[in-house]
Amino acid sequence: MILRFAFGLFLLAFTLLPAASFAQALYTLSGLVKAAGNGEILPGATVAVPALGLGATADEKGAYQLTLPAGRYQLVVSFIGYQSLSRDLNLTRDQRQSFQLTAAGNELGEVVVEGSGTLEQKLQTTQMSMERLTAKEAKLLPALFGEVDILKTLQLKPGVQNGGEGTTGLFVRGGAADQNLVLLDDALVYNPSHLFGLFSVFNSDAVQSVDLYKGGFPAQYGGRLSSVVDVKMRPGNAEKIGVSGGLGLISSRLALEGPIKKGKGAFLVAGRRTYFDVFTRQINRLNADDPEFDPIPDYYFYDFNAKANYKLGPKDELFLTGYYGNDVFGFNSQNGFNFDFNWGNRVASLRWNHVYNSRLFLNTTVSYTGYKYEITNRLDQFSFSLASDIQDFTLRSDLDYRPNDQHEFRFGATLTNHRFGTGRLQASSEDGRINFGSDTRYSGQEGAVYASDVYKPNDKWQFEYGLRASGFQSEGAGNRYGGLEPRAAARYALKSNVSVKASYALMYQYVHLVTNSGASLPTDIWYPSRESVLPQRSQQVAAGVSWLLGDGRYLLTNEVYYKWAQRQIDFKDGAQLFVNPDLDGEFLFGKGWAYGNELYLEKKQGRLTGWIGYTLAWTNRQFPAQRGTAGINNGNSFFPIYDRRHNLSVVGIYNLSERLKLTSSFVFSSGQPTTLPQARFLFQDVFGENTGPVPVYPQRNTTRLAPVNRLDIGVVWQMKPTRWIPAADLTFSIYNAYNRRNPFFVFFEQLEDPETEAITGFRARQVSLFPVIPSVTYNFKF
Repeated sequence: MILRFAFGLFLLAFTLLPAASFAQALYTLSGLVKAAGNGEILPGATVAVPALGLGATADEKGAYQLTLPAGRYQLVVSFIGYQSLSRDLNLTRDQRQSFQLTAAGNELGEVVVEGSGTLEQKLQTTQMSMERLTAKEAKLLPALFGEVDILKTLQLKPGVQNGGEGTTGLFVRGGAADQNLVLLDDALVYNPSHLFGLFSVFNSDAVQSVDLYKGGFPAQYGGRLSSVVDVKMRPGNAEKIGVSGGLGLISSRLALEGPIKKGKGAFLVAGRRTYFDVFTRQINRLNADDPEFDPIPDYYFYDFNAKANYKLGPKDELFLTGYYGNDVFGFNSQNGFNFDFNWGNRVASLRWNHVYNSRLFLNTTVSYTGYKYEITNRLDQFSFSLASDIQDFTLRSDLDYRPNDQHEFRFGATLTNHRFGTGRLQASSEDGRINFGSDTRYSGQEGAVYASDVYKPNDKWQFEYGLRASGFQSEGAGNRYGGLEPRAAARYALKSNVSVKASYALMYQYVHLVTNSGASLPTDIWYPSRESVLPQRSQQVAAGVSWLLGDGRYLLTNEVYYKWAQRQIDFKDGAQLFVNPDLDGEFLFGKGWAYGNELYLEKKQGRLTGWIGYTLAWTNRQFPAQRGTAGINNGNSFFPIYDRRHNLSVVGIYNLSERLKLTSSFVFSSGQPTTLPQARFLFQDVFGENTGPVPVYPQRNTTRLAPVNRLDIGVVWQMKPTRWIPAADLTFSIYNAYNRRNPFFVFFEQLEDPETEAITGFRARQVSLFPVIPSVTYNFKF
């Protein structure tokens, strides 16, 4: 009922709202802004008419639109990292004009800091709580093992907490890891991690940019509570064949791109693979005859990206995106015990872009998403396997209508068919005496329609408002849910260099991650909303102020937010999560709230660029008594493991010369909440023998580990290309430069008297993952 009502509103809005567009006798200039040489789009580029004080910003597809009265003008097209372009224009009718910008004095484009749009654009837009990062920016920063990771770079932004030392897990404004909507060219990615969360699945050679929304979510996004991570792949070089790649400490990368047909389309294919296993297999082989040697587990990951685009005509273009990635972990002992663990993602999307006219654009996308994992054990003649998976088939359509410079309407609808495999068990023996299995599966359908408008009544005010109606159904009576999700944001210009912003968003989440860890581990099970598992729901309000300082060289922002969530999910003690046909009974439901202040200073011009971010935040959860249990923490509120009171990041990039750059990043955060025993008592059996200590635990997460701090430094040396040597750079980096031993977890070591072997006490011991790690990466392009 809700979806039908909202769809009626959608059609009514689509019919009536455009009527205002024909009241003004104005002409529209529209087109694309791209990079010269490879044809890549430049989202965030500016097309301006200085004489009128008017301008437009290219969207995520590189498209801009500017409405002007008839006349002769000088256009200025600009983007950070590229040479500005001036063009004379005689506007007497609606025109479509595209521009190509040349990179500013840098032959190896992979180390150009394109930026995420000018600071003026960030000041003027209604959108708040949003960060855009390009892969070219991420490649400049020092990285663990030299492996550039765009998700790890996002952790350097305020409001984003990591899931632990070295991991890619994102915890945004008090939200859990499964509450992030991760998209790759509009297709959902369920587990964006390799190597148990140490690296993301996004290859820096294939990624163009990533947009992170922490709040003020536009109406086209839904299905998660805390954030949106929208990753866009590079379209490929439309002018000539190009090869690029890199050799790192743990992996190598290779990308090939070029035109399918000049002026018509382009392609990009990229792949990478780690080579841990090359060394571990050799070590195991050399020690195969040693009965005391414990074999080293076999591990590697690989992924493959592909994208192609082709113009069917002047108004139609197709985009095809594919991703395939796997992690392979294996352990084969000398006593006949074998353990294999495999997991991975498959993503495919086909998008059709149609331009009706200079004001009306349509994007329709069909996508497939698959994630699965499988654990296989074998001991002598007995084998055991456990697996889980989820598959999505999605149809999405988005319509953009820009009648004039005052309004930008967007309408859309999406429908997803989910298939959940929550537990597949198979056990057997070679003699056939043991052979049994089970398979628990569900299905569900999720749909939504939305309408939104960006309204600019004058130079002072700008509004963005929208409504999203979403729904979900799964098997069984009563398993239907839905709700309205209003979104609103406003900006007011106090001065030419000062803006005040505010936003509100309500979100629903219909699929849930079943894990006790809270980290992005591959043993995750995704579970649908059902009769006794209600959808999660959250609301967030945010307000902030932005100052443009130092003649436009610096942008200072300060945002405060408050988020409250209902029907948060956790599990009762001793929950049986695997191969359980009645998993509904293992859930506990509670509420959460989070609030904080984010201070951010950014500089994008000059020899020294970078940012400083500081977050002061609180995150709370509470699960009262229910289902015959005392709840969690006896019903008292507690801090989850991703609560961090203070979080500071400092990032700097200094250009020593045209070809030599120094980079660094420093992070500090409060310690992770944890639960440690506060005492022990001695337990003995009824005969007064077999004594042993039993720990006494306080309430949940009442202890904090030591604060985390780390300095990473790097040098990027861009080599001068010659006739025989391609454009290349060497990146030297040192992770954890002063060898800070940050805590990963704490355990207690039992102390004994060496003579009597009596227990004399316990000593807490800290486990740390990464000491100082130097690395070197060679990147090339020709």
